[in-house]
Amino acid sequence: MDRSQKEATIAALNLELQSAALVVVTKQSGMTVAEVTDLRRKMRAAGASFKVTKNRLARIALKGTQFEKTEDLFKGPTAIAWSKDPVAAAKVAIDYAKTNDKFKVIGGGLGSTVLNTQGVEALSKLPSLTELRASLLGMIQTPATRIAGVLQAPGGQVARVLAAYAKKDEAA
Repeated sequence: MDRSQKEATIAALNLELQSAALVVVTKQSGMTVAEVTDLRRKMRAAGASFKVTKNRLARIALKGTQFEKTEDLFKGPTAIAWSKDPVAAAKVAIDYAKTNDKFKVIGGGLGSTVLNTQGVEALSKLPSLTELRASLLGMIQTPATRIAGVLQAPGGQVARVLAAYAKKDEAA
């Protein structure tokens, strides 16, 4: 990789990290290409990104972002996952680490806070932004459904009474 490629990589990673809410630093030594591809696919499906990085380039890319304090985590063969959703990357990383012994979560950053492995694991147990939105929408829609049911009930009762009188008149 020549100097211009390194600069482009650093600039692109820095731009991505500036818009991210969460960064998860991982160790992935010994993983096959198929395993890394599978992990990337799962990250993408959750709205997160995953990149194997050179530590020196990652540390430079962290400068000027809210994740500068995480640079001490970059030792040995590392990779990073990031997402705009503060839970998505953590969920996928922790779930994948449970199924693959070669993949380990070292720590991460949530805003300017540095997280250890337990912090990332605790974060992964929270509901995602999409799940929170769905439950909030459900709570908002429930009263509207009840109001519509209450408003329709008198009309339904009148219709049933009229139907009963009609049946009574037919029978007579």
